[in-house]
Amino acid sequence: MSTIQKSLRIPEETIKEIEYLARASKKDFTTVANELIEEAIRVHRCPGIVFTEGVSGKRARIAGTGIEVWEVVATYRSVGEDFERLSKSYHWLTVQQLKSALGYYRVYTAEIDAIIADNEALTPEEIRKRYPFLAAG
Repeated sequence: MSTIQKSLRIPEETIKEIEYLARASKKDFTTVANELIEEAIRVHRCPGIVFTEGVSGKRARIAGTGIEVWEVVATYRSVGEDFERLSKSYHWLTVQQLKSALGYYRVYTAEIDAIIADNEALTPEEIRKRYPFLAAG
């Protein structure tokens, strides 16, 4: 992706927070600032979606839940893209929460498809190799 240099006035407290996050994540200031801006744009475009850090980096989740967008999309596909069946699969979520996840997928399809493909590629052998503590005694 190409970049363009722009001058931007940022409040001192915001600068301090970005510097703190940069130190904590061992990333440079510009990388962290760009990640935060990109995340803010995604949240603005897709209300109801938040980002949380996990073992494999930040992932899009439905706000107020631990459910990642890719999980909803994978389930949606498995029920033949039938929204009523999806709603029954996640009966504790609101229609708006499910629509938020599907809306995020429509905007960021490649990101979610890549996560689903990575998860589908895992074999039981691969899981045992990566996570030996899951193997029986």
